[in-house]
Amino acid sequence: MQKQRLRDYGITVGELETGPQNTITDVTGVAVGHVTLSNGDIQTGVTAILPHQGNTFREKCIASSHVINGFGKTMGTIQMSELGTLETPILLTNTLSIGTVSDGLIEYMLDQCPEIGTSTGTVNPIVGECNDMFLNNIRAKNVKKEHVLESITNASSQVEEGTVGAGTGMLCYSLKGGIGTSSRMMEMTHGTYTLGVLVVTNFGILRDLRINGKAIGEELKACLQSKWEEKDKGSIMVIVATDLPVSERQLNRILKRSVTGLSRTGSIITTGSGEIIVGFSTANKVPHEKTAVPLEMKNIHEEDIDLAFRAIGEATEEAVLNSLTQATHVIGRDGNERPALKDLLEEFGIDLNKK
Repeated sequence: MQKQRLRDYGITVGELETGPQNTITDVTGVAVGHVTLSNGDIQTGVTAILPHQGNTFREKCIASSHVINGFGKTMGTIQMSELGTLETPILLTNTLSIGTVSDGLIEYMLDQCPEIGTSTGTVNPIVGECNDMFLNNIRAKNVKKEHVLESITNASSQVEEGTVGAGTGMLCYSLKGGIGTSSRMMEMTHGTYTLGVLVVTNFGILRDLRINGKAIGEELKACLQSKWEEKDKGSIMVIVATDLPVSERQLNRILKRSVTGLSRTGSIITTGSGEIIVGFSTANKVPHEKTAVPLEMKNIHEEDIDLAFRAIGEATEEAVLNSLTQATHVIGRDGNERPALKDLLEEFGIDLNKK
């Protein structure tokens, strides 16, 4: 079966309109790049999210992070929470490659900004992870620094989903997971704005999976007579981009509502699963160098924010489901394997639209 996104099955999530591509790159200037390492026991990779097309160190974005469940190993979120800004691309990979990817990202930023560590301070790299050890020989640490640079230079407005980049070896609801993305438009009296989400899915238990309100996980488990349903001990990284003018505090409030989208897919946020949200707004740029006059920042009125709450829930839900429908069957480390949702739907003749 040809790779399909959720909407190709006739399913619409929520009530808001999507952006033109229904991806995180519907937010102008945002770009995504992948490096995929897929060969036998090697099932891993790197994904880069660029917040805009300028120099992210010299023109920082308003940013925030939120921890739903803290079983994760992100880097850089402490300073982000303190200062409320993002000054590098966001890199995603597997758990044991955090150090290598951070080192590669730092080298990239030093090359972009000769002033770092000489005439100004150092740099705060943002790196997130999920554990792909079931399908990937994670101990081999196959992700290298050159893969970081390649993922950044590969970045474009076209976002590949499923078994790619940081999502290559990931599982979702005991099936093959990976990269998923979606976006929503927000029409307000002062303008129309976009909010986009990209996820790396590596969480969930098969019987809990719900699509379009349908308990598809229970149906699949009955069909499979599953002997391999795993405990939920993975994670999810949720990256949120928007051009909505918000303060760091408002952005943090929006990020918290991503949990509504996760819950609608069936997640109960188990103890062994790390749910980490990182988000940024491109509406206000914060210059690195001190200005002679106070900075002027625009932000929405609090009465507008419910629309953003709805947008992030809908986009997160659809991004997770896109990661499932776009994933492909993988046989990895020690012959471990996970089927793709699309293959199971075809094999068992399951209609996602039928209640």
